Order: sequence, then structure tokens, then C-alpha cells
Amino acid sequence: MRRAVKGFTLIELAVAVAILAIGTVAAYRSFDSAQRGIGGQLDRAFASEVALNRAAMVRLLGGAAAQDLPPRETMGGTVWDVDQQVTSTSAGLMEVTIVVSADGRPGARYVVAVPRQAR
Repeated sequence: MRRAVKGFTLIELAVAVAILAIGTVAAYRSFDSAQRGIGGQLDRAFASEVALNRAAMVRLLGGAAAQDLPPRETMGGTVWDVDQQVTSTSAGLMEVTIVVSADGRPGARYVVAVPRQAR
């Protein structure tokens, strides 16, 4: 009489390890993709805040005085380069395009129309 052998065969074990490896790789790739997507959000938020703060200063000072604002701002432990392009509009206002950037980080762009002089 033959006794039944209990346990796993080597092929069953290899198949189980392969399935586990495929699942682990898929989970890691999903996690990595989500982390990259979320990771840039904080930098975008900081860049947007720098641009909005600069737009508020431009509104307070007026377009002419805003050209003398510093080219760099620090927020969130990062030094942001702030570039302002000033053009005149047909309505007699100044259109200020504010571009905020930092090396290797996403930036922001904001456009504001202001009078030449503050009120």
C-alpha cells in the first residue's frame, strides 16, 4: 500500500514564488508612480504661493514700483527664482507676468493687470 505524500512539490513552490514576485513588482510600480505624482504637488503649491505673494505685492505697489522687487524668494526651504515680464495694455494698465521656478522643481505662472502707480 502506498502512502500519500504530503507537502509541496518544487514546481508548485516555484509557481507560487513567481506569482508573488509579479504581484510585488506591480505593487511597487503603482506605489512609485503615486509617490512621484504626489511628490511634485508640494513644490507646485509653494511655487503658486510665491507667485500669488508677488502678485499681491505688485497690486499694492503698482506696476512701475514692482519692477524693483527682488528676483528671489525663499519658501518651503527652497530659493525660488521670480521673473517678471511687464507689458503695457491698451487700457493704460500694466500686465505683469510672474514666472516662479527652481532647479529641478515644478514652477508656477501668474498674470496680473495693475495700474502704473498704487492708489
